[in-house]
Amino acid sequence: MRLARGQTAVVTGAASGIGRALAHRFAAAGLRVVLADIEEAALAETAAQMAADGAEVLAQVTDVADADSVLALADAAYGAFDAVHVLCNNAGVGSGAEGRIWEHEARDWQWAFSVNVWGVFHGIQAFIPRMIAGGEPGHVVNTSSGDGGIAPLPTASVYAVTKAAVVTMTESLYAHLRAETTAIGASVLFPGPHMLRTGLWESHRNRPQRYAKQRPRRNPYRTLTQWEAAMKQAGREVAFTPVEQVAEHVVEGIGADRFWMLPASEHSDRQIRARAQSMLDRANPAYLESFILD
Repeated sequence: MRLARGQTAVVTGAASGIGRALAHRFAAAGLRVVLADIEEAALAETAAQMAADGAEVLAQVTDVADADSVLALADAAYGAFDAVHVLCNNAGVGSGAEGRIWEHEARDWQWAFSVNVWGVFHGIQAFIPRMIAGGEPGHVVNTSSGDGGIAPLPTASVYAVTKAAVVTMTESLYAHLRAETTAIGASVLFPGPHMLRTGLWESHRNRPQRYAKQRPRRNPYRTLTQWEAAMKQAGREVAFTPVEQVAEHVVEGIGADRFWMLPASEHSDRQIRARAQSMLDRANPAYLESFILD
């Protein structure tokens, strides 16, 4: 799909991190941008800054875990701009789960799935029928992660499982769009190839009361800054990928109608090969033995 001035992009999780970078990049390409986020103040700030820079934007406070909230987002987008050409189901959270998988609280899973999986489905359900009915070229980008989307990450198993689900959901979406012979493409995004400075580390700030933890954490939450400092103290330098680079990768991928928005990475390639070979060999997952689970 060729991005062109006057088209409309919808981005969830648009008030910070990858979502905000995507919004800026689409605006730079001349697109009108619908910004959706659960954080009202940060959303208003982002929208005001983009409007001051000359972008045509609409901000809509949205809880992607709530189907009615996402339907309201679609109504607002079509009410303002008549059409949607790009949909980025990008909003995501961690989980806050600790310990072995059998020690996790059910609410950790419920919260992570409500945003990372149901949030993507709600976006698909609210927008795709209207995009198909519009008859114009379009593209859907669902944000996954190498942590789960490429290979399991036992140290963050809840998050990893949700991101694995996003991959399969997007593969199914791709097949269904092809079966409908639409001009709408689909992609799964693996941000990277390195760590990212996003608000995901502090996503617990937006955890709804209905999913509140039922017992105190054994360890306090760590910010990204604290984690990075701990890594440096341990003698490990951490590489970061700018979110603007991720946004550029998405724009290039849409233009190329590329399903796998997966940046080049020897680390990722090794993970893919090891996991695939284990399956082909019907062998136990030896590639997981490198994880140290404290």
